[in-house]
Amino acid sequence: MHLAAASDQLGSDLIMLGVLFVLAYILGRLGKLIGLPAIPIYMLVGLAASPNFSLVSFLNFQSADVELIAVFGLIFLLFNLGLEFDTDEFFGNARRLLISGGTRIAINMSTGFVFGLLVGWGTREALIIAGMTAMSSSAIITKLLIELRRLANRETPVVLGIAVVEDVFIAIYLAIVTVVISGQTEIWPILGELAISFAFLIAMFTIARYGGRFVSRLIGTRDDELFTIAFFGLAVLFGGIGEVLGVSDAIGAFLIGLVLGATRFKARIEQFSLPLRDVFAAFFFLNFGLALNPSSFGEVVVPVALAVLMTLVINTAGGQLIARMNGLTAAQGLNVSTMLHNRGEFTLILATLASAAGLDPRLTPFAGLYVLSMAIIGPVLAVNSERIGALGRPRRVERPLDVARDSDFALAELAMAGGVDDDEPAIEIAADEPPPGAASPPTETEPRRERDPEY
Repeated sequence: MHLAAASDQLGSDLIMLGVLFVLAYILGRLGKLIGLPAIPIYMLVGLAASPNFSLVSFLNFQSADVELIAVFGLIFLLFNLGLEFDTDEFFGNARRLLISGGTRIAINMSTGFVFGLLVGWGTREALIIAGMTAMSSSAIITKLLIELRRLANRETPVVLGIAVVEDVFIAIYLAIVTVVISGQTEIWPILGELAISFAFLIAMFTIARYGGRFVSRLIGTRDDELFTIAFFGLAVLFGGIGEVLGVSDAIGAFLIGLVLGATRFKARIEQFSLPLRDVFAAFFFLNFGLALNPSSFGEVVVPVALAVLMTLVINTAGGQLIARMNGLTAAQGLNVSTMLHNRGEFTLILATLASAAGLDPRLTPFAGLYVLSMAIIGPVLAVNSERIGALGRPRRVERPLDVARDSDFALAELAMAGGVDDDEPAIEIAADEPPPGAASPPTETEPRRERDPEY
């Protein structure tokens, strides 16, 4: 009887989970029509199925049932972020990237921290809010650049370079914030944990920079199944190591992704890991939506609205500053800022860490509502940024006909073509009246030489 009841419950859970993913697919197809990324879609589906949301009665799913799979989603989000990190690009253009990206991070983090203090939820919470409002979503940015066909745009290397700098900063920031929110108050244990975290970061960056060939020999196999098992196991293993060392499972996964991305198997790992990331990440965003409680949105609506306004203003101004620093136009600076408006997975990761550390529970609905807002506003602005930028450009005025100028160019063209002598009267040629002895005008059977349309 007990086994039968457990089997019935398992069947019901599987059916419900299948319904949720089919619903996510349908809404995702609809979202594509207006340029929405998948992240807010998955969160909304999770919210609809949340026990805290009774609008759709037949959808009722428990977060605990997918919690472990959601952790895999978090691990593979950061693993692929590290995998796609271009160490050669970063170290080759470190100075330029650090100036552009570092300036943006400094402005966003300081503004976000002050905003977090003004919200009044606590100093540690302000540090979390600063990270939430400062960091862009690399996943959404990359996806939008591809879908909008802007990879060849002049500003795109700047956007991707800033994303790279932010990825490096995320690794450092997570190492620091994990220690800060742990509740430790004595200075020496805190310094010890930070030393371990930074030693781990430096060691993994060093291996990624110089140990690519050695790691390639360790994981090299032609068997696709064993190859997939190898990098999956390493991602989970280093996620666990990161958690044990106090730098979080996310940063451990990022660092092993960084190392594997420096091997000659990078493209092959991406081929197999991207489908895993997409499926597990869907569980992560779905699970985050399940944890949201719409009744708690009321107390964070004002802070979220102010955070959205702050993000739009600071990023738009920052986009123009970055454009000036990199010799871009104002319109290209607008393209930069609209791409960098997008917030997503990192904000939700911080909310998950804050919840696990027992910080103010309002951070979870704040992060959820903020990401939902920015993941909708950001892509909509990015899709229309070129049209918006065109509004500020001066309209091209048609040039009035200049007879004297046209005559001069006609003379020059005929002279270069060998059709006139220097002694021929200019006025006769300009008036299309050939002098005595000149060749007769072309007949209908002879093609007339066309004037360059530029003139």
